[in-house]
Amino acid sequence: MDLVIRDARVIDGTGGASYRADVAVDAGRIAAVVREGDGPRPSGVRAVDADGLALSPGFIDMHAHSDLALLRDPAHEAKAAQGVTLEVIGQDGLSYAPVDDRVLAEVRTQITGWNGDGSDIDFRWRSVGEYLDRLDHGFDGRGIAVNAAYLLPQGTVRMLAVGWDDRAASPDELRRMKRLVAEGLEQGAVGLSSGLTYPPGMYASGAELTELCRVVAAYDGYYCPHHRSYGAGALEAYEEMVALTRDAGCALHLAHATMNFGVNQGRAPGLLALLDQALDDGADISLDTYPYLPGCTTLAALLPSWASEGGPAAILARLRDDEAAGRIRHAMEVEGADGCHGVPVDWDTIEVSGVSGPGLASHVGKTVSRSAAERGEPPFATARRLLIDDRLGTTVLQHVGHEENVRAIMKHRVHTGGSDGILHGAKPHPRAYGTFPEYLGKYVRDLGVLSLEECVAHLTSRPAARLRLPDRGLVREGYRADLVLFDPRTVRAGSTFEAPRTLPTGIPHVLIDGRFVIEDGRRTDVLAGRSVRRQPVVRRG
Repeated sequence: MDLVIRDARVIDGTGGASYRADVAVDAGRIAAVVREGDGPRPSGVRAVDADGLALSPGFIDMHAHSDLALLRDPAHEAKAAQGVTLEVIGQDGLSYAPVDDRVLAEVRTQITGWNGDGSDIDFRWRSVGEYLDRLDHGFDGRGIAVNAAYLLPQGTVRMLAVGWDDRAASPDELRRMKRLVAEGLEQGAVGLSSGLTYPPGMYASGAELTELCRVVAAYDGYYCPHHRSYGAGALEAYEEMVALTRDAGCALHLAHATMNFGVNQGRAPGLLALLDQALDDGADISLDTYPYLPGCTTLAALLPSWASEGGPAAILARLRDDEAAGRIRHAMEVEGADGCHGVPVDWDTIEVSGVSGPGLASHVGKTVSRSAAERGEPPFATARRLLIDDRLGTTVLQHVGHEENVRAIMKHRVHTGGSDGILHGAKPHPRAYGTFPEYLGKYVRDLGVLSLEECVAHLTSRPAARLRLPDRGLVREGYRADLVLFDPRTVRAGSTFEAPRTLPTGIPHVLIDGRFVIEDGRRTDVLAGRSVRRQPVVRRG
């Protein structure tokens, strides 16, 4: 054998009780799992003493924004050091494939706050297949840090077919969108994502989304919506997603399934009851969350949808126009803009976490209210100036979560973990560097919200099942040797809101395809990550 991991506490991903065993790895796969006392111990070229450590499948980040980071940073310690061996990217309906030249330029501007402007990236691809090929090539043909699966971004697809108009798609435009979705799935995408508080995806009707989900269902993929509201009307927004996917016969995975803002304090049981009823009726539903209270997005995302019609240039033109800016302010501060989930914005809860313009760095780490007070102006004036001067590239934290909701939802039977990690900016959300050890350290060991075995299942086998991956997510003979060794007594997130890029502790070894990505707590130069493509089989017309 290439490697034997001896005397590990195996937490195999099933949710069942852990056990002591030796695990042998050969040719990138788990070759043997020999429980203590069950027979001859395997031998190998190399052995790792895992006494006192837990061995689990690699963690799967069901909601990641590493679309460019995987091509920018070969180390990618933000995820590798957490034990993440697979990320699902292409989230929230906005990413970089499929595109043409126009759409690529627009997407790069729109999500600069998520991924930077991409000026350091060679955007040679246009199709989904070409993007996945680029991930496989990685750095000098050696691959990328961790594996990646891709969701087709519905907002990007709508940009290609309809543009930025707030209107129903024509029959020809809908046919084109359905064709683009089918092509992307055929090229290896695992499903379709939406960002229904982000333009232009938010302009799609439920009927339009249902038609796209019918295509996804035909390829046995899943729909992953950031739905229309996590604030006012949140339960109704969840209900819409459950209903339209059931109508389409499509599997549903709810992105960062939170209940935020004051209107939803203590309302997680209502969401869970809705999901339980649908599950009991036969719906195929899963969800992900991150174990933190604040959210993170771009400042521009909080604008009302009408202000975003026409794309980035039109948004900036409206912000520069005093009359239009006054209407935007009223929508945000009085009415509650749909971009801010129907809740009037509280500038005390909006903290600037990253800017693209270096001359704007003084705003980072401060709420919009604080920056405005320092300048002696209303908060909207500060926000308006930031949006214009930063060309919509400002990233913000929204301090709008509730601990009781976070705990209730993470205990649900279809819950999985997703960091929603935005890596760009001077002071990113600590979830990007800490989600998985935060689950294991805080919510398992310190608070006892989940058992260790149960939590590992949430982070491994459940997401693998959603992704229809037959050989990942369990410590089992024949499965890929994507593995994590961690110390249940000491594992802890190092990232904080003050020092968000601090790496975790208590995770000494991480393997992908049997190769050490993290060894003795340090990042190696191994690039074992590749694209993970669904091999689609059309199951109905």
